[in-house]
Parts: sequence; structure tokens; C-alpha cells
Amino acid sequence: TFLLPLAFVVGLAAGYLFWGRDDGTGAAAAQANNTNPNPSAAQDTGQPTRFEIELDDDPAIGPEDAPIVIVEFSDFRCPYCRRFHEDTFPALLEAYPDQILFVYRDFPVVGGTEAALASECADEQDAYWDYHDLLFSGGLELGTAAYLSYAEDLDLDMDEFNACMDEERYADEVEADARYAAGLGANGTPTFFINGIPLVGAQPLINFQQIIDAELDG
Repeated sequence: TFLLPLAFVVGLAAGYLFWGRDDGTGAAAAQANNTNPNPSAAQDTGQPTRFEIELDDDPAIGPEDAPIVIVEFSDFRCPYCRRFHEDTFPALLEAYPDQILFVYRDFPVVGGTEAALASECADEQDAYWDYHDLLFSGGLELGTAAYLSYAEDLDLDMDEFNACMDEERYADEVEADARYAAGLGANGTPTFFINGIPLVGAQPLINFQQIIDAELDG
């Protein structure tokens, strides 16, 4: 089974545990290693700190030319991530049809590495978002049996899916996403960047709308 380097995982897990002592939404600030060339200047003018976020080639939903780009760093085993995808994600896309490009990047801080690999294998068969929804559905406890069952439910080529999982074909991709998130200063999940503006935790829809509306009005 693929594992991120132990010291790396321990550091990320510590961030997640800090998260759990928060207000129950998983809210905390992503601060370190800001890629903004002059973040203090942005703060001095009253503007939000903005990060330069690479989209990589990760799964995305929405028009490529959308005025709002939301990048989520998430873990399929994270209860806060599941809360967001159950309570807020559908309403967010419904509230801003054709205005959001939503990108999902892996940040498996609480043991969701194998689930992330499974989702990448599903993506290989153009079934990423349906598989993503099943992983967050809570229909089955996550584990090898669930990953296979969900693939079968979506009529994936099981020989190819199993080969992808056995080879850990996307291990480097998952690890690269996690290291990139950590390099941005993210220390828990879910962490969002809305046009580069950080929002952390399973926040209610209105908190997303405040940032999105300001971006659209700007």
C-alpha cells in the first residue's frame, strides 16, 4: 500500500488534530509560505491576501473560462470534507451556474490516500465526479471493498481499475498534490482557494458567497 513519507504524514496529521479542536467547522487560517510577492502590501490596502494557485491537471468541473476558480485541497476520509460536499457543494454550483470552475486536489491528511488513488483510477475512465460523489456519500465504509464496489456500480472496466490500483499508478500525483498544499501553508482539510483567496474549513454557503460576490463585483 502506498504511503506518504512518515514524517510528512505526521506533520499533516498534527495540523488536522489542531483543526479538530476548532469550532466544529474545521475553520483555521492557512498562513505559511504565501506565494503572493508582497502580501503585506495587500493587507495594508485592505485587500484579501491572494495566493497564486496552480491548477495542475487535476479533476475539474465547470467552464474553463469561468470568472471564479475554486481549488479545494481535500481528503475523502475527512468528516469536514464530507460535510462540505453534502451540505454546500451542490448549492454552491447551483447558485453560480457557469460561473465557477471547481478543481479538486488531493490532501490525504487523515488516511485517505487509497481513496485518492481509487478516484484517480476512476478518472482514468472518465468517471471521476460520479466516483467522487460515491466516496463522500457514506454509503459504504471506505476501504478496498468499497472502492471496488463503487467502481462496479459505475460499470468501470474492473480489470483496468484493479490494475491501476495494484500498480498505485497515481501515487506520485497524490503525493505531489499533498506536498503542494503543505507548501502553501495548508495544515488541514478542507482548504479552499477562491481566485487565490483562502477559505478554510467546512464553511456555510454564505461564506463562499461573500468572497465570490466580491470577486464578481470587482
